[in-house]
Amino acid sequence: MNKREDRFSKSMMEMPPSGIRKFFEMLIGHDDVISLSVGEPDFPTPWGIREEAFWHLEKGHTSYTSNWGLLELREEIALYMEKYGCYYNPKNEILVTVGASEGVDAVLRAIMNPGDELIVVQPCYVSYVPLATLCGFNVVGVDSSKNGYYPTAEQIRAAITPKTKAVMICSPNNPTGTMIPKEELEKIAQVVVENQIWCISDEIYCELTYDDAKHTSIGSFPGMKDYAIILNGFSKAFAMTGWRIGYIASNAELLAQIVKLHGYNTICAPTFSQYGAVEGLRHAWKDVEKMRTSYQQRRNFMYKAFTDMGLSVPEPTGAFYMFPDISSTGLKSDEFAMQLFQKHNVAVVPGSVFGLGGEGHIRCCYATGIDKMKIALDRIAEFVKEIKG
Repeated sequence: MNKREDRFSKSMMEMPPSGIRKFFEMLIGHDDVISLSVGEPDFPTPWGIREEAFWHLEKGHTSYTSNWGLLELREEIALYMEKYGCYYNPKNEILVTVGASEGVDAVLRAIMNPGDELIVVQPCYVSYVPLATLCGFNVVGVDSSKNGYYPTAEQIRAAITPKTKAVMICSPNNPTGTMIPKEELEKIAQVVVENQIWCISDEIYCELTYDDAKHTSIGSFPGMKDYAIILNGFSKAFAMTGWRIGYIASNAELLAQIVKLHGYNTICAPTFSQYGAVEGLRHAWKDVEKMRTSYQQRRNFMYKAFTDMGLSVPEPTGAFYMFPDISSTGLKSDEFAMQLFQKHNVAVVPGSVFGLGGEGHIRCCYATGIDKMKIALDRIAEFVKEIKG
């Protein structure tokens, strides 16, 4: 019996698998491989957060919460966001999601109409473009590599057309670790307000900044309350990747639409995870600072190692990624990553999966134990030396 050719969604069939998860899956069964590929803290979740979750599980607090999430958590998030000059009503302007990743998908679905355009600053996290395409957006890329790996207001202005619905940014950035300077971010906010488009701002790494760099939220500028959509969560700064807790902060009119989808596709985020997040915002800041300090030390070590190899690399001011330029080896980024994995047992992510400006680079995560990281960097240096002769 012949099967119908249209049994699956065409758009889903055309969607490529995550380039990051591809290398993660390759690691399974290879205990001798050192991974610098997956963006996950090597620290366990702080004990106080785990203990709080245990307590609520023991008390049987395992039922659904409101679709919006625990009001207690939303109130803590609102207080936290005031730190960055953003003021949101916890009752109807903050929605707790199943990680920031759900937030990306839900936001795109809530604002898209057929034929709309989404400006995406690239290189960018691997999920943005596929999810936007699946939602029906026409993606317009802005290549930040032409300006030190952060976008300018003029680049964004030049990309806007009558069909533009939104612009998507991430600062501190994944995969480059760079940040948009406050002065440039303010200009971008002005362009957004002038053109009355949404600005989707992924701020998941906002607590992981180094040296004198300070995070600025796009939502803090005049007029942006009507246009900013802030995505954030607990995975990175609080080492809570598996807890799946994120949130969206935006105006009530938009969130009233998003919560409908959220109610249908997930109902609510895990209850014990929400209680853990409350504890994190109240009492885990010393743990966050301890992890941040460790990442800065590792960043310094990795930056020097790549510089010593003769590979140019933008010095990260945030997140926990480095994006060295390997084009001098003559290999494409996927060729470099695959040969490094096969010959030297080190896993990195090819820059090509991150969009415009990514080819010719690899992404290396320094949220990896320093001892393993040193070995991995020695192996990369040996590989580069072999190629260059």
